[in-house]
Amino acid sequence: MNKRESPHGDTAGESYWGGSWSSKMLSRPKPGESEVDLLRFQSQFLAAGAAPAVQLVKKGNRGGGDANSDRPPLQDHRDVVMLDNLPDLPPTLVPSPPKRARPSPGHCLPEDEDPEERLRRHDEHITAVLTKIIERDTSSVAVNLPVPSGVAFPAVFHRSQDTQGKSATSGKRSIFAQEIAARRITEAKGPSAGEVVPNLGPPEGAVTCETPTPRDQGCQLPGSSHSFQGPKLVTGKGLRDQEAEQEAQTIHEENIARLQAMAPEEILQEQQRLLAQLDPSLVAFLRSHSRTQEQTGETASEEQRPGGPSANVTKEEPLMSAFASEPRKGDKLEPEAPALALPVTPQKEWLHMDTVELEKLHWTQDLPPVRRQQTQERMQARFSLQGELLAPDVDLPTHLGLHHHGEEAERAGYSLQELFHLTRSQVSQQRALALHVLAQVISRAQAGEFGDRLAGSVLSLLLDAGFLFLLRFSLDDRVDGVIATAIRALRALLVAPGDEELLDSTFSWYHGALTFPLMPSQEDKEDEDEDEECPAGKAKRKSPEEESRPPPDLARHDVIKGLLATSLLPRLRYVLEVTYPGPTVVLDILAVLIRLARHSLESATRVLECPRLIETIIREFLPTNWSPVGAGPTPTLYKVPCATAMKLLRVLASAGRNIAARLVSRTQDCAHFQLSSFDLRSRLCRFIAEAPQELALPPEEAETLSTEALRLWAVAASYGQGGHLYRELYPVLMRALQVVPRELSTHPPQPLSMQRIASLLTLLTQLTLAASSTPAETIRDSAEASLSATPSLVTWTQVSGLQPLVELCLRQTLKLLSRPEMWRAVGPVPVACLLFLGAYYQAWSQQPSSCPEDWLQDMERLSEELLLPLLSQPTLGSLWDSLRCCSPLCNPLSCVPAPEAPPSLVSLGCSGGCPHLSLAGSDSPFPFLTALLSLLNTLAQIHKGLCGQLATILAAPGLQNYFLQCVAPGAAPHLTPFSAWALRHEYHLQYLALALAQKAAALQPLPATHAALYHGMALALLSRLLPGSEYLTHELLLSCVFRLEFLPERTAGGPEAADFSDQLSLGSSRVPRCGQGTLLAQACQDLSSIRSCYLTHCSPARASLLASQALHRGELQRVPTLLLPVPTEPLLPTDWPFLPLIHLYHRASDTPSELSPTDTVGTAMRVLQWVLVLESWRPQALWAVPPAARLARLMCVFLVDSELFREAPVQRLVAALLAQLCQPQVLPNLNLDCPLPGLTSFPDLYANFLDHFEAVSFGDHLFGALVLLPLQRRFSVTLRLALFGEHVGALRALSLPLNQLPVSLECYTVPPEDNLALLQLYFRTLVTGALRPRWCPVLYAVAVAHVNSFIFSQDPQSSDEVKAARRSMLQKTWLLADEGLRQHLLHYKLPNSTLLEGFELYSQLPPLRQHYLQRMTSAVLQNGVSET
Repeated sequence: MNKRESPHGDTAGESYWGGSWSSKMLSRPKPGESEVDLLRFQSQFLAAGAAPAVQLVKKGNRGGGDANSDRPPLQDHRDVVMLDNLPDLPPTLVPSPPKRARPSPGHCLPEDEDPEERLRRHDEHITAVLTKIIERDTSSVAVNLPVPSGVAFPAVFHRSQDTQGKSATSGKRSIFAQEIAARRITEAKGPSAGEVVPNLGPPEGAVTCETPTPRDQGCQLPGSSHSFQGPKLVTGKGLRDQEAEQEAQTIHEENIARLQAMAPEEILQEQQRLLAQLDPSLVAFLRSHSRTQEQTGETASEEQRPGGPSANVTKEEPLMSAFASEPRKGDKLEPEAPALALPVTPQKEWLHMDTVELEKLHWTQDLPPVRRQQTQERMQARFSLQGELLAPDVDLPTHLGLHHHGEEAERAGYSLQELFHLTRSQVSQQRALALHVLAQVISRAQAGEFGDRLAGSVLSLLLDAGFLFLLRFSLDDRVDGVIATAIRALRALLVAPGDEELLDSTFSWYHGALTFPLMPSQEDKEDEDEDEECPAGKAKRKSPEEESRPPPDLARHDVIKGLLATSLLPRLRYVLEVTYPGPTVVLDILAVLIRLARHSLESATRVLECPRLIETIIREFLPTNWSPVGAGPTPTLYKVPCATAMKLLRVLASAGRNIAARLVSRTQDCAHFQLSSFDLRSRLCRFIAEAPQELALPPEEAETLSTEALRLWAVAASYGQGGHLYRELYPVLMRALQVVPRELSTHPPQPLSMQRIASLLTLLTQLTLAASSTPAETIRDSAEASLSATPSLVTWTQVSGLQPLVELCLRQTLKLLSRPEMWRAVGPVPVACLLFLGAYYQAWSQQPSSCPEDWLQDMERLSEELLLPLLSQPTLGSLWDSLRCCSPLCNPLSCVPAPEAPPSLVSLGCSGGCPHLSLAGSDSPFPFLTALLSLLNTLAQIHKGLCGQLATILAAPGLQNYFLQCVAPGAAPHLTPFSAWALRHEYHLQYLALALAQKAAALQPLPATHAALYHGMALALLSRLLPGSEYLTHELLLSCVFRLEFLPERTAGGPEAADFSDQLSLGSSRVPRCGQGTLLAQACQDLSSIRSCYLTHCSPARASLLASQALHRGELQRVPTLLLPVPTEPLLPTDWPFLPLIHLYHRASDTPSELSPTDTVGTAMRVLQWVLVLESWRPQALWAVPPAARLARLMCVFLVDSELFREAPVQRLVAALLAQLCQPQVLPNLNLDCPLPGLTSFPDLYANFLDHFEAVSFGDHLFGALVLLPLQRRFSVTLRLALFGEHVGALRALSLPLNQLPVSLECYTVPPEDNLALLQLYFRTLVTGALRPRWCPVLYAVAVAHVNSFIFSQDPQSSDEVKAARRSMLQKTWLLADEGLRQHLLHYKLPNSTLLEGFELYSQLPPLRQHYLQRMTSAVLQNGVSET
């Protein structure tokens, strides 16, 4: 018996046959029962003596016999488990005896038989067969020698290509089987009489064609020119071979007979009916198909004329066009009459060409002509092998290799889908080619070459398609060429061209080494809530959700994080360490690593800690000894210094002070903190000690390497590190500084040399600041503070002699200011000189051992000899004039996002370089003017006597015009990575100018116009500063914003003018101003308290403020990192004047018991005072806050608690601000229907406001005015429905008199209400008495006006529901018992707030209304009489 598979899928040797259940069911074991329960069940079963549910039967063996047929059934031998005799201890574990093979019962082996011989006898393996080959005896066979011939090779046997003898019923047999069957039939029957001899053609000029039968002859309708040669659409496809042609011909003949029986008019009429019913595209297809067949028929008839080429037609088949899109399956191509226009006609003598399959030869045709694009329909983008986007109708030759694709074969180029498919090829060259083309496409896309010719983003499309992981898989390829192209494509994807050049060229600017991380701004919610955490600690910590997320999910939000999760760094290290790639691949890997390091501190740390990666780069690409390398291509970069490798280390050091310490500090210093050190001191000394021309490298590489070495040292010095190198290389630096004037005198100046000189000056600036820094109050709470307590090794005496040399360089460069071309060439050098002088005098003034008279006199000398003459130069005025042209704030379009800027891959978007007239362009005045203002601020802060002279720079007309344009309302640039970088540098210039103005204003009053302009600029800058500028925000709040010197209106009659304006605007505004001038004067007196309030609520987080303060003050020992926070949004919102009030509202909503009444009243008063000052004297500061948002903030005053709005000062301030909102020039801009910043839904806020009003207002008029303001007719009906539908009880408390209504009554009554539900609510509240004139005079007048307009409306286009409601409402009004309400509803005329009721009444209804009223009420009278 064969084995049977059990229900669980296991093949069992025993089968179970079902038995009968016993009458008494025994309980079955359940989950959780122990062995004791199982033994109890066994005892019960044995005691019951019941038959088992199944019977176990032993199967027979495979031999077919039953060796155990005499054995009794197994059911008598039950397996019973007994635990009584078990020992207490488990048995000792001993090895089991070895198992021996046992023969099956009934097949015993003979004792005398050798098992090995038995196995050999039954072995059927191929090797056993091959070993028994016996050679055939050929001794008696005759040997036949080959027959000599005149050809080199013997003739190849060709099969006959004649297919006439094939059976029509071949079925699905293969071609080979059909050929064999045909050959057998031919051999059996002999050649047929009608067979066409293949090798014998007709004589030239003869036409050999079978005579067509009458069925095949054309049919022509009487009176018509249309002939029907045969069926054109019906082919019989799908039927059997014997029935297909016959059935198609039958249908064709029926159609011909029906057409012949119809008149021509009937045919045309039926044709028009069919055309109207069919799809136009189908009609066009049928017509084109008919034309194609007609042209084919004409061509065939021309070929049959005498003198043309001969063709043997042995089968009736329609000839197919040369440009047919799909040949029909099963079409056979005869050797001498091809159905396709093939390049070469197949001959029957060719092997395997006796039967031609068209679908397999279709690709050999000539390409169809390129289809011209007739419409604006989008077509698939195709690219050349160089990544160029090809036009849809471009016609390129085929030898360029751009037509090897199936879809749209006539079009040149390859689509992205086809390139993706090619990357999975088994041929390594094809994979490398596809990756190369994709890399070229990405490079051109990032360069903006495609423009708007493509729909969508190429990078986003590739990333969504998984291109990132395709590159990662390609990096694991075994072929070096594929790895190289994959790394090249990875660089093209990650590294945006122009970004690194921009950051390198601005390294020597004012805080130019500080950069924003190139990471997406969409952070996790838990990261957004941790404002107090240091950025370094936040970067090192990874959330568990992020660690568990797969790389595709990470890459969807952040490409760099997704890549790092795929073990990219170990693979790149393997490529560098093991495969030894060429120079291009090495540079690409280093560029990718630089991009990874710029992502965040976390990514930089992972690059640093990757095993043997940095060691390999330092060992192989930054050696201290190397063979001289000449100009030209370098065969290898190994054991040759590489500037890009040095730049990678510099970027890593910029990420954090611990990384810089591990790279630059001595080994014993890092060992003290249990950190591994790379100790680059020897290499820095090697590359800095020698001049670039002595480094035995190509000139450009030597200059760049020296520049990057200086920048790495400067970055380390920014943390107060690397001082030990200064003592060792002091002679080298002095010698290099002495050579600078000679290098500046070369014509033209070399850009690389200028960058190296600027980097040298930047290094000296940081070392000078390190000489003045003290390790006191280091950031102990930061994870980056482990090495910060190391004291600076640079002393003041070591840097005090640098100033004369740097001043000499500055004087030489300032002579070139009048020569624009030379000034552009030396641009970074004067900037670095000015920044050094500022740091020098700052450090000098902080030295306790120096004499103040010395540095004061030196400052005066510098001012008289250098600075004041510079300020009076006309060329400097032209620099101020060009500020507006280069400002991104004044030109928002200059900061538009890059054409290829996916949110998951951040880049600056400087692919095409920066224009000359831009902030980062060659003609930009921002770096020089910012450095000049920084120096002037330092001198003015130290030497108060120079402040007035130096502040004359602020009177430049170009600066004044620039400030006016920055203050004017306009669209701010969209916050992108590049705009954040550019705006940060622009805000530096604005802050330094305002700081200098504040220092000047403290000594002498500023002109009123200048002071107001500076104050407006400070207010605008305060709401624009980005993360990383927390110190500047704090300083603006301390100095410029809340200083009386910048409020000239206080002494220029501003309060009096406000009171006079109140008197002039009594007619336009109905709210008494409550002495606005007095309130403004009181606000000016309380300005210090107002400043304290805003410093409490608007100051940045302490950790961020300390880090920013250390950067801007030059406290190097407290600088944690040179990476700024991610610029998600400005530090302060646009409505920051209301920020303390919003905080108060949120605290009252969350924990109302913790609010102190004194603090609440004080905070609310200070906020309202400051907002009133801004509304009155600086309205442009609140232009970014919509009037509706200001109204919502005022409503928060009443929602804080139940007593705040009752305070007299708060009442007066809110009334004054409400009057500002209700001014005629502001009220039209009040829009409550649009989304408001910081507010999810105004209707929800208003509903909450109504609840609070109904609970605690007690008829307060100011509270009621704020309730009534959103009920104007032009606002959403939802607000009015909320009051009349859900808060009807609040109507009794709305006792605001008509003469105190903040806006005109017409704003509530015009236009007439058209919401039927609200009209019914109006009528219900009037009839029920919930709305009375003495309780709510305003809304009573409004309801009467709208109900009167509705009941007398005679619009014929109204719906039946509206007409019925109008009729019912008018009839009920006529029957009202309240004569006063009835008189008001029927005789209402016009609103008039001067009257007691608030409206005028008709003494007598107009005739039209009177007639309409009589007509509507007559039915009521008739019904009433009939009822009575």
